[in-house]
Amino acid sequence: MSLRRMGAALFGLAVAGVALAAAVAPHTARAEVKIDITRGKVEPMPIAIPDFAGPGDAGRFGGDVATVISADLERSGLFAPINKAAFIQDLPSLDTQPRFTDWRTINAQLLVQGVVEPQPDGRLRLAFRLWDIYGGEQMKGQAYVTQPENWRRVSHIIADEIYKRVTGEDGYFDTRVVYVSETGPATKRVKRLAIMDQDGANHHYLSDGSNIVLTPRFSPTAQEITYMSYYNGSPRVYLLNIDTGRQELLGDFPGMTFAPRFSPDGNKVVMSMAKDGNSELYDMDLRTRRTSRLTNHPAIDTSPSYSPDGQQIVFNSDRGGAQQLYVMDSQGNNVRRISFGDGRYATPVWSPRGDLIAFTKMKGGEFYIGVMRPDGTGERMLSNGFLMEGPTWAPNGRVLMYYRQEANGAAPQLFSIDLTGFNERRLVTPQGSSDPAWSPLLP
Repeated sequence: MSLRRMGAALFGLAVAGVALAAAVAPHTARAEVKIDITRGKVEPMPIAIPDFAGPGDAGRFGGDVATVISADLERSGLFAPINKAAFIQDLPSLDTQPRFTDWRTINAQLLVQGVVEPQPDGRLRLAFRLWDIYGGEQMKGQAYVTQPENWRRVSHIIADEIYKRVTGEDGYFDTRVVYVSETGPATKRVKRLAIMDQDGANHHYLSDGSNIVLTPRFSPTAQEITYMSYYNGSPRVYLLNIDTGRQELLGDFPGMTFAPRFSPDGNKVVMSMAKDGNSELYDMDLRTRRTSRLTNHPAIDTSPSYSPDGQQIVFNSDRGGAQQLYVMDSQGNNVRRISFGDGRYATPVWSPRGDLIAFTKMKGGEFYIGVMRPDGTGERMLSNGFLMEGPTWAPNGRVLMYYRQEANGAAPQLFSIDLTGFNERRLVTPQGSSDPAWSPLLP
C-alpha cells in the first residue's frame, strides 16, 4: 500500500522506508488561505519555514529538511520563503505556540513549524504543522517515521502536503526524472541514461555510455522505464527496473526513432515503426509480446501518447501535407486532426489530468513548447527558443519539463515551466541533458 493512501489508523506501518505516524492535530482546519493556480500569473505567497527543531544528532537534519521544503515550494513559483534572518520567534518544539503577531510583523502568511526526533529503534520522526498566520489556525499537521537516510524524501512529501493544502492540487515534489546525459563534441556525443530526484539530488547514471541511449519513458508504476539504445547501428528497446537494475530486451525495432510509451495500466506500450518503408503506429502487449498495427496510411505517423484513461492516442502525422497532431481511439479508429495553426507540430504528450496535450511546435525558424485541449482548442505557447523539444508532464499536470539548446552549439539543458508560462526554471545537471521523462509520484 502506498504511503500516500495510508490513514492514521495504520499507525506505525512502514512502507518504502517511511511510516505515517499520525496526524499532529486532532481538529479539522478551517482556514481559507488558498492559492488559485488556475489563474494567470500568481503572486507568490510569503511563507516562513524555520529549521526543524530536534535534540542531539537528530537536530542536525532540521536545517536540511527546512531547506529542501523551502526550495521545493519556491521553485513552484507559488510560494516566497522568507529569509530566516528576519524571524523573530524561536520555535524549539511543536508544543510551542506561534506568536502570530511576530510572524505577521515579517509579512508571513503561512508558517511551517517542524521537529526531527530520534526513535528508540534508530529511526527518525519528522513532524510538521502548517499555520495560517492571519487566521491564527492550523491548516495541516502530520508526522512520519523513517530511516535517517530517507530524510530528504520525507521533506519532499511534506512539501507536497503543503502544496496540496494551499492549492487544492496534488504536489509533484516526491518524484524522479530520468533523462539522457550528454557529453563530448556535438559530432561525437556520449549519451548515458541518468536519473535524479526532481530537484536534481540523488543523481546517478543507469548506463555506461558504451551505446547511445534515447527517449526514456517511465511506466505508470515508476519502477520501470523503456528506452531505446543503438546496438551495432540497430535500434533496440529495453525495459529497465530502476530498483533492481534488471534489464530486459523488449525487441529489435528497425526504423524506430522514439522509445515506446506505456499505456496507463502499464500492460501495453505504443510505438512508431517503419515497416515496408513506411512509419506506422503499433501497440505491444507486454505480457504476450504480441504487436498490433493501429494505423495504415502512406504518411509518416509517429510520437504516439495515450490519454490517461487509455481510450485515446494522440500522435503526429504529415498525412495532411504538413506535420500536425491527430487523435484516434486506442484501437486505431476515428482518426481526427486537432492542430490547425501555422507551423509544424511534434512530440505530443497527454496530460495526466486529461485536460491538455503538450507539444513541440516549429515555426519561423524557432521552436515552441505549447499546450492545447484534446479537441485542438485553446492553443497556448508557453516558451520559445532556438531549439526546444521533448515535453514531459509532472504527475499533477500543472508543470512541464523539456530540454532546450542555444544557437551557440552548447550542450542542451533541462528546463521546467508551469502552465502560466511565467515560471521557467533551469534544472541543473552535471553535464548536458536532454529527453527528460517525469515519474509519477513515488509509491
